[in-house]
Amino acid sequence: MHDSYPRFHRDQFLPFLPAPGRRTLDIGCGEGRVARDLAALGHRVECVDGSATMVGLARERAPAIPVHHADAARIPFPDGYADLVVMFMSLQDIDNWKGAIKEAFRVLEPGGRFAFAIVHPLNAAGKFASEAEDSPFVIRGSYLDVFRYADHVERDGLSMTFHSEHRPLEAYFEALSEAGFLVEALREPRVPDKAIRTELSKRWQRVPLFLHIRALRP
Repeated sequence: MHDSYPRFHRDQFLPFLPAPGRRTLDIGCGEGRVARDLAALGHRVECVDGSATMVGLARERAPAIPVHHADAARIPFPDGYADLVVMFMSLQDIDNWKGAIKEAFRVLEPGGRFAFAIVHPLNAAGKFASEAEDSPFVIRGSYLDVFRYADHVERDGLSMTFHSEHRPLEAYFEALSEAGFLVEALREPRVPDKAIRTELSKRWQRVPLFLHIRALRP
């Protein structure tokens, strides 16, 4: 595993979810890491991803979990199909993200929950001026604007580029409201001490990396 998920994100997000119910949909499942953890906790999981490569990897690693190749804004399930929809670190990468939120509402039964994790909009809008522990966090553009950005990461001999879109917090709440959701919980999880590998990394305990939101479908 080459990213932050097992180090300091999984243990904050999974307890944020409701207990296993009738059916859980993992939208934007990637290679299925969250789905496998959900299944281990007793969730009856089905998955969707728009990448054929990711769908293949998810099926290979957990053949018992159904995985569908589909657009997050046009998922192949009937109305009221599930009581929980999860989107973990995928919504900021989806072009038709408002459509995806509306689809989450459609496939949930009344009383169902929609829980998602995204890059925190503050984190997406700026960066630290240096690697010093007391470095100022600087937003050089506008937090309130919507814009595309790319993160270039090299780790363990791998080079990766992630393309995402920054949206202010208000944009997500407007989309949730327009879809019909009622937001019931919001978390800005602090990076735990155990996840800090170097003294320089402590600067990330001053600014939220991620945002977790849970919403109710009335």
